[in-house]
Amino acid sequence: MFTGLIEAVGTLRSIHRQGEGGRLAISSALVHQDLQLGESIAVNGACLTVTSWSSDYFTVDVSPETFQRTTLGTLKLNQQVNLERALRLSDRLGGHLVSGHIDCIATLRRRIQDQNAVRMEFSLPGDALKYIVEKGSVAVDGISLTVNRVGHDMFTIAVIPHSLEMTTLKDAHEGLKVNIETDLIGRYVERLLLAGTNQQPPGKLDLDFLAKNGFL
Repeated sequence: MFTGLIEAVGTLRSIHRQGEGGRLAISSALVHQDLQLGESIAVNGACLTVTSWSSDYFTVDVSPETFQRTTLGTLKLNQQVNLERALRLSDRLGGHLVSGHIDCIATLRRRIQDQNAVRMEFSLPGDALKYIVEKGSVAVDGISLTVNRVGHDMFTIAVIPHSLEMTTLKDAHEGLKVNIETDLIGRYVERLLLAGTNQQPPGKLDLDFLAKNGFL
């Protein structure tokens, strides 16, 4: 479990593909902070396991499923990535609950300077959009952010200078693909509401559906 508060920005040092899976080596100052073999680490929001480490880099194995469902398969050498180690139970929950399981890939459609912040507009698949709620939370490449507005095929966020400086969003350009994890609690609520109805989740929040099944 993670919080979406990025601890460090690492640099992709090597990519070793093994069939449809592979291994990434990432340079980061985190290796000097008691990094442990086998611990979980979020790389651009995707939960991975540390398989080895040296004085200046660590490696993670990436399964075919993770390459297919995230942007990790499109990373280039020397590209920067957001890193966060797993949440300790004693830590403050400064962001929001993030599982490190990516739901979909979104595209940065517009980047606009808005006084001291940068407003970013992302387009994403409709089946994921139902979990994006105005003033709710979303993880973009592992970064916990607040949703400003939701449209029929998009949502916007406002990124403050500190978040820009401490993450890869400072270099985000229009057309960039990013990993999206929607709100974990929202997905569990939907699952609980639909339990026992023998119904598949609706394509959007359907009030008639909820009323017919006795939830309203």
